[in-house]
Amino acid sequence: MRLDKYLKVSRLIKRRTVANEACDAGRVLVNDKPAKASTNVKAGDTITIGFGNKEVKVEVLDVQETVRKEEAKELFRYLT
Repeated sequence: MRLDKYLKVSRLIKRRTVANEACDAGRVLVNDKPAKASTNVKAGDTITIGFGNKEVKVEVLDVQETVRKEEAKELFRYLT
């Protein structure tokens, strides 16, 4: 699945266009490498997102095309 779509489906970022802009600005890393919005994401990947002065690091546990709001948090696990 594309990185921008995964960020939206998992609700790490609210809108796909915002996810696209974050990728273009270089604020999203996949496995510690800068990633484009079209980068393919699979289970086991590590995603780091820079939000201003804080950073969120998650591990991808599952990839699904659609998921309900309550189940979105099961797609990833926060890392420190």
